[in-house]
Amino acid sequence: MSEVGRLILLGAPLGNPADASARLREVLISADVVAAEDTRRLTRLARDLDLTVGGRIVSYFEGNEERRTPELVEAILAGYVVALVTDGGMPSVSDPGYRLVRATLDVGAPVTVAPGPSAVTTALAVSGLPCDRFCFEGFLPRSGGARRSRLRALAAEERTLVFFEAPHRIGATLTDLADTFGAERPAALCRELTKTYEEVLRRPLGELARWATEGDPRGEITLVVAGAPVTAGERPDDDTLRAAVAEREAAGRSRRDAITDVATEYALRRRDVYTIVHS
Repeated sequence: MSEVGRLILLGAPLGNPADASARLREVLISADVVAAEDTRRLTRLARDLDLTVGGRIVSYFEGNEERRTPELVEAILAGYVVALVTDGGMPSVSDPGYRLVRATLDVGAPVTVAPGPSAVTTALAVSGLPCDRFCFEGFLPRSGGARRSRLRALAAEERTLVFFEAPHRIGATLTDLADTFGAERPAALCRELTKTYEEVLRRPLGELARWATEGDPRGEITLVVAGAPVTAGERPDDDTLRAAVAEREAAGRSRRDAITDVATEYALRRRDVYTIVHS
């Protein structure tokens, strides 16, 4: 125990234990209290990493976070280091954590992070879709009417969209997406990222909806959907297109990929953008 306690958020592996950082290992060993979304998964992770969690392990999940949060804040104020770890990825991102972060900050105690994997950025990176601008929508509403209403509000969003979805709802969600966004809208369904049965399907929404409806998808799913194409009459001028390609190149994209990204964003033929850039 130290004079000043603190909260440390731990980015846990999505599936492959080899993705665990050295700092994650250090904190699991040294923290006074480790709050875990699933204590059994934490025990399994510790075994895979060949380490012993040094502090007291407590559960912290959606069903008990309201009750558990004051207890953890009290421990932090008493000088203890509290680590928070979810089943995979970063706490607070569609996982328990925000309530504890907010409560810790409200009492003036420090919050820090041991960064790690994130399903959002991992799926974006492998999707093949533009990811220089994106928005994360988490889980859509479970009921069909509310879900379709949310999707209608997002249909004109030009940034790439990222969703989480449960396997037993992915068929209905993809069907609603295809109906609302258009069956030809490009998307990537990322299943069981970094795990043994990892699968990434890069197909139009209509094809993904048929695949999910006819099959039996399992595992954790992250869905990446291309943003809405710019409507007719909003095509930028040639200088703007050249600048957009140059901006992506400066950010580390190859010229080929930068041209593809810009063509996708503005619903243009790649050949046309290529010609403009090289003219």
